[in-house]
Order: sequence, then C-alpha cells, then structure tokens
Amino acid sequence: MMPARLYQTTEAERIMKRSIFHPTHPVAATALCIAGICTVASVNLQAGDIQTGRYSMFSMAPTQAQADLLATTVTIQLPARIQIIGEAVRYLLQRSGYRLATLESTGPDTLALFALPLPAVHRHLGPMTLHDALETLAGPAFHLVQDPVHRLITFARCVPERVAVHESVNKADAEVIRDDD
Repeated sequence: MMPARLYQTTEAERIMKRSIFHPTHPVAATALCIAGICTVASVNLQAGDIQTGRYSMFSMAPTQAQADLLATTVTIQLPARIQIIGEAVRYLLQRSGYRLATLESTGPDTLALFALPLPAVHRHLGPMTLHDALETLAGPAFHLVQDPVHRLITFARCVPERVAVHESVNKADAEVIRDDD
C-alpha cells in the first residue's frame, strides 16, 4: 500500500502559478493563439503568392487559360448571320489570339468542311474549352491542328482507317440483323 500523502505544492508549481506563461493566464493564452495563427498563415503563404489585402491573396502565376489560349472556357451563341462551319470557326477565333490558317495551306477536305452548313445544334456551344468547341464544330472525322508559334489553327482529316473501322462495325451490325431475318 502506498502511504497517503497530503498534497503539497512544490517549488516549481509555485513558480509556475506566478509566471506569465502559466496556461490559464489570459495574456499568455492570447499570445499563444496569435503565434499559432501567424504560423499557420506563413505556412499557407507560398513564394509565388502576394497578399493584396487582409484576407485576399493572389498567385503570381498565369492561369491555365492565359498559359494555354485554347483552354479558355467559352459559352457561345452564334448569330443568325453565320450559316456555314467556316464562318463559325472564324467567329470562335475572333478574340482568342489564334487565327485560321490561309486557304492555300488548307487541305481540300478541310475546305469542304468549312463550306458545309452549320447544324442547328451547334448554334449554342458551351460552357466548354475553346479547343473542344472547335473540335465539336469539325465533328469526329476531323481533328484540330494548331501551330502555337504562329498561333494558327486548321483541321486535318482523321486517319481513314479509324473512320472506316466505325463504318465497318455498323455494316457488321447490319449483316447480323439481315442474317436473323
């Protein structure tokens, strides 16, 4: 059995009660809270951030849309005067920083695409990236080709085998249906 001992205050406890750093002292608690907040704030502040106000900080790096112009999110309602795909592509590129490649450097398939009438479903596009909007206008038979140095855009026909595979699958389905009859 342990002998019962009366609680006696040690010298260290007496000093702690008189000290300003005692945990129950209000000034010490406030100082600890402020130090903790400063520590957390300094951890969240990165080298590329700048504080512009008490509660607002901005990154000093370009946004994704500023770094990659085709990554800009767009929502477009095409005007009624735009009737063909080529006009719609030019309209989308107006304030993008890109332009359409010259007609001399554009292939005959792409020129034929640009002359096609604009589908009614493509009159309202977005919200989507500019890249996706351009590829939507071109359709699955074409892919977007960009020259980031000269900021030029054109389209190229997809590999014929890739389009032919899709058509052959549809023909195979049709043959299976005919065989069942």
